[in-house]
Amino acid sequence: MRKYHPVLTGFTLVLFSLSAQAQTPDSAKRFFQHGQKSFAAGNLEVAFEDYSRAIEISSRLDSRKTAPADLLNAANSVDHVTVIDPFTANAYASRGVVRYQQHYLDDAMADFNSAIRISPRLAEAYLGRGVIYRVRGNLESAGADFDKAISIDPRLAEAYTDRADVRIEKGDLDGALADLDRALKMKPEVAETHSLLGYVRLLKNENDSAITNFNRAVELDPRLASAYHGRGTARMKRGEIEGAIADFTRALELNPDLPNTYLNRGLALMLLGKDVEAQKDFERCVALEPSLKVELNNRIEKVKQLRANK
Repeated sequence: MRKYHPVLTGFTLVLFSLSAQAQTPDSAKRFFQHGQKSFAAGNLEVAFEDYSRAIEISSRLDSRKTAPADLLNAANSVDHVTVIDPFTANAYASRGVVRYQQHYLDDAMADFNSAIRISPRLAEAYLGRGVIYRVRGNLESAGADFDKAISIDPRLAEAYTDRADVRIEKGDLDGALADLDRALKMKPEVAETHSLLGYVRLLKNENDSAITNFNRAVELDPRLASAYHGRGTARMKRGEIEGAIADFTRALELNPDLPNTYLNRGLALMLLGKDVEAQKDFERCVALEPSLKVELNNRIEKVKQLRANK
């Protein structure tokens, strides 16, 4: 149902307040802190380099292996280092977030696995790994990692939000609502959580409540495309076609790669008799996601029947 990324936004900034061990070298701390600042500024390449240096400095090469020329490459895998500082797990997990943001999912997974191997009770590392499992459609593994993160740190609001997403996909709407309620009690100002709650309300056919949730999400983050898509869908279900088109258009301005938004906007345009514009949206939808072609054709036929019965 949900056609956008699970919550990992701002992950590094809330994960670690740098509770480094006493033996952590000051230089590793400085690289880590600079990495956080670079990530916050959107400079992912510099953040990656900073976290890699923090990993390198807070570890030492296994003396039984030949030291590679590039120590940063050695820091890419925990198998090549003998860790002397649990701080290294934080650096791996933070670098995993960077790699996720860069869409290097295999590398991000490797970093989260390294963090878990070093520090098996680092809740945020399970959260990060669970997000990747979710993106890849592995709901069972994602749910297990979110459960583990919550068992370690029941105050990790993001884990409840992402577990709710998995529960929605499995049809457990009541469980999802319970998780989202917990997340909002801990962090009431997270736009993605309000948006996801709106999608649950949509699935329960509570369109008025859904719009309230999406409105709140837009207030908190006016650039959250998923909230506009959701609100447009709720408006369309209420018969507010022009308002729905406006929301779908705004979502596509923010993210032009949303096939379901093109699909819905095209159907809304058809309801207004704007078939030429609708066809352009349908073509874009199928170009982005060919698997939607059958669903699209079925829904086009339903709109044609609605128009014929007027």
